[in-house]
Amino acid sequence: MQRLASYLSGAWQTGAGEGAALRDPTSGAIVARTSTAGLDLGAALRHAREVGGPALRSLTFAARGKLLAAMSKAIHAEREALIEMGRKNGGNTRGDAKFDIDGATGTLMYYAGLAESLGERTVLLDGEAITIGRSSRLVGQHILTPKPGVAVHINAFNFPAWGLAEKAACALLAGMPVISKPATATALMTWGLVKAVIDADVLPEGALGLICGGAGDLLDHLEWSDVVAFTGGASTGETIRRHPRVLASGVAVNVEADSLNAAILAPGAEDATYDAFIRDVHGEMTQKSGQKCTATRRILVPRDRLDDVIEDLGERLRRTVVGDPALDTVRMGPLASQAQLDSAREGLARLLEHARVAVGDPARSAFEGVEPGQGCFLDALLLVADDARRAGPVHDVEVFGPVATLLPYDGSAAEAAHIVRLGQGSLVASIYGDDQAFLGEAILALAGWHGRIVVTDGKIADKALQPGMVMPHLLHGGPGRAGGGEELGGRRGMKLYQQRTAVQGNGPLLARLLDA
Repeated sequence: MQRLASYLSGAWQTGAGEGAALRDPTSGAIVARTSTAGLDLGAALRHAREVGGPALRSLTFAARGKLLAAMSKAIHAEREALIEMGRKNGGNTRGDAKFDIDGATGTLMYYAGLAESLGERTVLLDGEAITIGRSSRLVGQHILTPKPGVAVHINAFNFPAWGLAEKAACALLAGMPVISKPATATALMTWGLVKAVIDADVLPEGALGLICGGAGDLLDHLEWSDVVAFTGGASTGETIRRHPRVLASGVAVNVEADSLNAAILAPGAEDATYDAFIRDVHGEMTQKSGQKCTATRRILVPRDRLDDVIEDLGERLRRTVVGDPALDTVRMGPLASQAQLDSAREGLARLLEHARVAVGDPARSAFEGVEPGQGCFLDALLLVADDARRAGPVHDVEVFGPVATLLPYDGSAAEAAHIVRLGQGSLVASIYGDDQAFLGEAILALAGWHGRIVVTDGKIADKALQPGMVMPHLLHGGPGRAGGGEELGGRRGMKLYQQRTAVQGNGPLLARLLDA
């Protein structure tokens, strides 16, 4: 039985006891165990602050970028092994595992390129110098420097590679060491990724740590200078924010939580736009078995197009082969764990108080290549809530799986926006249409409720990316129930890990001193 160690204080360490079991969600077999019992997590945080932090802060942005590029290459070199880990422990098809791993390496390389553009400096200026007195020499200048603590990253189960990389890229480039704690249930791929980086010896000691297993007393050892970035359920995010040590020390916390993302089909959409809408909604429902924080959960269509969408989207869903992800014919695997399947079924029961099933079978038990009833499988389900304006489970409950609900509306941008806003804040909304008046009104009506809005019209329909594709160039995060956090977005993603300081004095002197 494989036993996953944690990488802390510059060494691989194995916790005591039997520990937690990591399972193959297709067969239910145990693939590994891990434990943090007896590990000194306080010492690991101190080591990161005292060893990793100074090592990173001594490097220029360009030098830190070279570290990120080397990490990306080390991970890519183990791509095939990591794909297999994603299949065994996450139920990933080959395509889903590649999406996760390539997202990780691509994000690291993007930030490596950004680092090169920042150059041979260790300080960033935040805006222009501001004259603050009668003499033009007396100025104030805002600067950004690394926070002198450690970045603690607590990641979700669904992206064990990309989840680590998107946070770590920003923190390491900003100059903060990282301790990453993946969700235990799917930690095998994260462990393999970190092992590849450590074996390649591309980072300074203390720059990257890994906790495989429970978080234990980790939060009890936080200091004011640390940062916690969390992705996962809203209740866990709230627990972190309310932790006594976090409150007492003023630790910075960033949360990405639940999100009832919406896709809107505008009236009069051209054929190419409509085809992109069907293509993307299908992809968002089935990629990673719908286990993406950016996946489409609510689908708004003009009432007179409802039957068309049920037929066309339903045809694609029925053609999607669900089963053992090891089979080449399978396009959607199981949910990541029995706990996730149980949660999805519980949420589905809530949705069915508000909606009816249009496509799929909630009771389906036979899937390609597996024994009936075996594994953590759920059929792709398309629901319809005829009274879309009614507040209720469809706008409150996120089923983290291949489930989405059609919401018919009257065709006006105002009603579409009203319905979407019932979701109380989301990561992303996507709008498919060619009516510029509708698009303009919808963007402005939805901007305050979303971290990102994707607009697809006929001219870019064949080139547009799925709305669930998180790009390192752009903001990832959202208001309200989405957690209120922000990640990525180029230099914006670094600011969580940087201290903004106003420096006052002799302008020419400060310009010379801060050119470093």
